[in-house]
Amino acid sequence: MTAAARRLLNDSPAPSPLIELTGVSKTYGSGELRVDALHHIDLIAPAGQFVVVLGPSGSGKTTLMNLIGGIEPPSSGRICVAGRDLTSARDDQLTEYRRTQLGFVFQFFNLIPTLTALENVALVAELVGVPDTRAQDALTEVGLGDRADHFPSSLSGGEQQRVAIARALVKDPSVLLADEPTGSLDLETGRHVLAALHRASRDGGRTVLLVTHNSAIAATADRVLRIGSGEILDDEMVAQPIPPEEVRW
Repeated sequence: MTAAARRLLNDSPAPSPLIELTGVSKTYGSGELRVDALHHIDLIAPAGQFVVVLGPSGSGKTTLMNLIGGIEPPSSGRICVAGRDLTSARDDQLTEYRRTQLGFVFQFFNLIPTLTALENVALVAELVGVPDTRAQDALTEVGLGDRADHFPSSLSGGEQQRVAIARALVKDPSVLLADEPTGSLDLETGRHVLAALHRASRDGGRTVLLVTHNSAIAATADRVLRIGSGEILDDEMVAQPIPPEEVRW
């Protein structure tokens, strides 16, 4: 961590952690086929922080997201999110955790083509038991309130990704996990998507973890984790994040 980042942390009151990883490792296979994907990761992230996780393919960044998302268990160590100990949780408890606490956004939008933008979001609202009115609110939150009746085929790539973000936000999760959300987008549409994710963090008080190999996006973050060979190589606070509208790649 840089000296500036340490000063920033020392001058600010310590917020309560929303995400805590202590000594977390993840191993696949055994013997000659053993792959150590993560090594003894320690990480604390408070509510409302926008974190960019940078690393090349195979560095362990997606494995880290899957562990925080309760999709995979760690091989060792402890993971707590929003007061829940994921390490000892049963399958039904992990399902409930993913349903109520997490929102997922991926590189590919995975919208249902025969449903409108509003219907795509409302479907998730129905599945998690939140009011239907929340679907329209979520679309408005990502700047698509006036596109509710459009089908995915009539939306741009950036608009489709923002519908996917609205779908993740409709249940009001405390943590939003985004895996290469701008990976298939051009600069201008990518900026709109980043702006929507920033609003989700700033206005909604959600912790956003954005996994990417695009180092330019790091300038928009509150915090940047650089991962390589399954280890956190650098953990840096960004003193003055730039607005998403100014990022270039």
